[in-house]
Amino acid sequence: MGRVEAGGAAVWKTLRLTFALRNTYRVNSILYALKQIPLIGRLLPETLYGERGLKIFANVVSVFWEIIAAFSGKSIYFLILTGAVFLYPSPDRQGLFLYLMTVCTLIGGFVNTYMFNPSKDKYYALILLRMEAGAYTLVNYGYELGKLFVAYLLFGLLLGGLADLQIWQRLLLPFFAVGVKLFSAASLLRDYKNKGKAPNENKAGALYWLILLLGLSAAFGLPILEIFWPGIISLIIMAGFVLAGAFSLPAILHFPAYRQLYQELFADWMNQMDKKGVSKAAAAARKQSEKAISADAGITSSRKGFEYLNELFIRRHQRILWKASRNIAAVCLLLVLAALAAIPFFPEVGVVINQMTLQFLPYFVFIMYAINRGTSFTQALFMNCDNSLLTYAFYKKPGDLLKLFRIRLREIIRINLLPAFVIGVGLAVLLFASGGTDAPSHYAVIVVSILCMSIFFSVHYLMIYYLLQPYTVGAELKSGTYRIVMAATYLVCWFLMRVQMPTLIFGGMTIVFCVVYSVIACVAVYRLAPKTFKLRM
Repeated sequence: MGRVEAGGAAVWKTLRLTFALRNTYRVNSILYALKQIPLIGRLLPETLYGERGLKIFANVVSVFWEIIAAFSGKSIYFLILTGAVFLYPSPDRQGLFLYLMTVCTLIGGFVNTYMFNPSKDKYYALILLRMEAGAYTLVNYGYELGKLFVAYLLFGLLLGGLADLQIWQRLLLPFFAVGVKLFSAASLLRDYKNKGKAPNENKAGALYWLILLLGLSAAFGLPILEIFWPGIISLIIMAGFVLAGAFSLPAILHFPAYRQLYQELFADWMNQMDKKGVSKAAAAARKQSEKAISADAGITSSRKGFEYLNELFIRRHQRILWKASRNIAAVCLLLVLAALAAIPFFPEVGVVINQMTLQFLPYFVFIMYAINRGTSFTQALFMNCDNSLLTYAFYKKPGDLLKLFRIRLREIIRINLLPAFVIGVGLAVLLFASGGTDAPSHYAVIVVSILCMSIFFSVHYLMIYYLLQPYTVGAELKSGTYRIVMAATYLVCWFLMRVQMPTLIFGGMTIVFCVVYSVIACVAVYRLAPKTFKLRM
């Protein structure tokens, strides 16, 4: 009995220390972010980290953040799967939902392992504070699985009824999810024990992304053609992974080399700072960016002034700017051609495509947000150009700033317009091939609005870069305001997916908004960038 109590006390102590460490890191991050917000940062005292009231506020925010992080992702996940059941043409809601749940949970079980994610709190606890690796890993892994179980149980009970699931089937979902996680962790631990190489899930290779793409295509692509296995097969697979997870548990509990595992995962973090005070992560990002720059000494330009500087930059960064854009455009073209080929053989696919094209244009705001190259463009600008040129006074004159802003905006718009043009024209062609519309203006509005979405995000990312300039001299992203703006951009795009509006109305609003926003951006850069576009220390 005493041994059990001692074991329980050790688990509680490890969990308490873990939360204290994680909460301290979060509180300091929140306080730092508050200090970086314009106006608010000026009102906060210099002794910010010693203010008891602000620390209490940051602790409350941290607790809410833990709760939100535990359930927000899974709520979106269940909403997507439940929504897909009503979007697809199959009347078998139960079978379709169980198929989607099985495939997606299996993919997630190996993509997001919890255990093989080398996060900062693990580095601080295991490497810097030398906590006992086995106890720390098992307690935290158990905590993550507990959150997963509760989330699957909660949203399974709440939303499972919409997919015609019986109570016992909803209760099976959390056990299945935990079983997949346990089986994947045990398999990767066994692989590490045999091969001696730690599988870092943050450094995935091309094979990983190929398998992920094929898995998601099978999950969400095949049901469009009403191709998915029966619900009984999904239930058998789920029950099998519940058993597999139970049999995998001893291998996780008795694995002897957790410290060696994490020492290898954190090999790049062991010397956190180099001699110049630049973090390893930032140095690695800069090194990776430098590798993508063309070393051809023959690259030159006949232009003058800022046009000369811009052309050299664009030509030397073809790989990280234009290559990705061309690849995205190629994938979009293949998807359009595949849909066109499917329409004659599967009329129900044409009905779905026609409906989506006419009513779900807001969805493409999120798609254009996801494929836009604005963040990569501005990061490359800072690391390989502005990091040096911002030390010169002429570089921050209002007229010169606006001139260079317009030149760069022209380039990033050109880069982003390639996939946008493929998507816009592709949607118009798909609309025509799937039955068309009585209003020919739909075709023009679809193409122009998609192009305007692309232009908007190009303007948005470049303007935010000039007004907030989030990078330090060491190329680390340190602006709390920048993170808030980026998060707000994501949330707005995500909420727009829930909007259903006729194409003509939404498309017209998009075009007008893009024009107005572009004018505002140029004025804001001219008036504010001379003060905000500077190096951070």
